[in-house]
Formats: sequence, structure tokens, C-alpha cells
Amino acid sequence: MKPSATQAFILIILGALWLLKSTALLPDTTTLLAILLASAGAGLLLIDGITKSSIVTNPMLIYTGAAIYLFDANKLRLSHSLALGMILLGILMLIARSDRIPERRLKK
Repeated sequence: MKPSATQAFILIILGALWLLKSTALLPDTTTLLAILLASAGAGLLLIDGITKSSIVTNPMLIYTGAAIYLFDANKLRLSHSLALGMILLGILMLIARSDRIPERRLKK
């Protein structure tokens, strides 16, 4: 039985991150978090399709990433981003109540 390659992959990933950080090629942690949240929301929306739960959670992930980036860049105050997030969440929750949006994705 071959040993697991998990440790090797962890070392490679950590080494690559360390190299990118020490050469200043890796963006700041806040920017990286914003990119990861927004891309996770977009990716999950593409993978899951539009359902009652994905129509709310995935756009909120994208909004959270954008709000974190804008707050970090001093383009948006925290109170404004929270208020806009509440408005967006309410609108998405109302849209999810529509009968046209399926409860779950149809299995193929």
C-alpha cells in the first residue's frame, strides 16, 4: 500500500504560498479573501444552478466578497455595506419565494 500524498501536497502548497508572499506576488489577505468569497459564490451558482437556496446564498457570497474588498479599499463604509447587504438579502429572499424557482436541482 502506497503512503498518502497528502503531506507532499501540503508542503508544495505551503511552499508556493510562502514563495508568492515573500516575492510580493500574493495579494493582501483581505483581497485574497474577497476574491475567494466572490469566486466561490460564482462557482457554486454555476455548479448548483438556480434553486431556492442557491439564489440567496451564492449572490450573498459574491456580495460579501465585493463588500470586503470595497471596505478594505476605503470605498465603502461598514454601515453602508451592511445596509446594502440587508437590502440585497431581503430582495433575494423575496425572489426565492417565487414558484418559478425550483426547490432543488433536477437530477439527470
